Amino acid sequence: MNRANGSIFSGFILLGFSNRPQLETALFFAMLLIYFLSFLGNSTIILLSVIDPHLHTPMYFFLSNLSFMDLCLTARTVPQTLFNFKGKDKTITYGGCVTQLFIALGLGGVECILLSVMAYDRYAAVCRPLHYMVIMHPQLCIKMVITACSQGLHKDGYNCLLTGFGNSVVQTALTMSRPLCGRNQLDHFFCEVPVMLKLTCANSFINEAELFAVSVFFLVVPLSLILVSYGYITHAVLKIKSAQGRRKAFGTCGSHLLVVIIFFGTLISMYLQPPSSYSQDMNKSMALFYTLVTALLNPLIYTLRNREVKSALRRIMGRRTDSTKS
Repeated sequence: MNRANGSIFSGFILLGFSNRPQLETALFFAMLLIYFLSFLGNSTIILLSVIDPHLHTPMYFFLSNLSFMDLCLTARTVPQTLFNFKGKDKTITYGGCVTQLFIALGLGGVECILLSVMAYDRYAAVCRPLHYMVIMHPQLCIKMVITACSQGLHKDGYNCLLTGFGNSVVQTALTMSRPLCGRNQLDHFFCEVPVMLKLTCANSFINEAELFAVSVFFLVVPLSLILVSYGYITHAVLKIKSAQGRRKAFGTCGSHLLVVIIFFGTLISMYLQPPSSYSQDMNKSMALFYTLVTALLNPLIYTLRNREVKSALRRIMGRRTDSTKS
């Protein structure tokens, strides 16, 4: 983004909640605590999925990848936000802003597709239980994650980071190329496309239309596939005669469905609503929720509602206790 006279400036000012400094102080400690718990929870799920043989299943393979996405998404904004909340310096460099946009767009799209892949896994587990391990064999699971990452543009997993963020490269380049005419104050606490477009002094209709189209592709399409999967799951579960069997079948899907509702609900309310629907403070609150709180809720939902994860944690802790005693 360039000034009107063509000179390039080095950074932006993130206003955040600077009009209410007492709120920034409270948010600093709240975000620090949530970030720590989120990091601890998602890291624990990843480690358990790798260490415990009982969790070497397709479901936990996908879950560990989801946790990794959450770790990356929070790491791209929270440290800078904490720094700006606590200190007097509210700036972010031009390169830092580009990095935030690039990572957010790329990983956000990957996580949407990954959640739809997990819905297919639950469909296979409930509707095709006898053929589940044949359908969801390890090679297919790896290909699904690569596809989610590369968004179907390349088959080579090593090129995942290059091709998976192709859309992110385009969106970031289009957003940062808009003229600012001397504006560099972002009424937000991190760089986000809708907020960046408000700074431009040129007509941003094309950018906004493209952002809406991309949001539909990465939000509405995966969500539609998830709903179709759960339609088949519900139909299959209702055919089960025993109440205990129905509860067990729904239990295998409840955690994932709750994560889907939280994640897609907050993103859709941000990206597919008219800009005038919410005040700027509401937009900031929603952004805080989907960038930080959902990353904490995911491990909590899966650990508190899942006996296998809790059993794996007890087994790991039991091994450590036994090794300490010996």
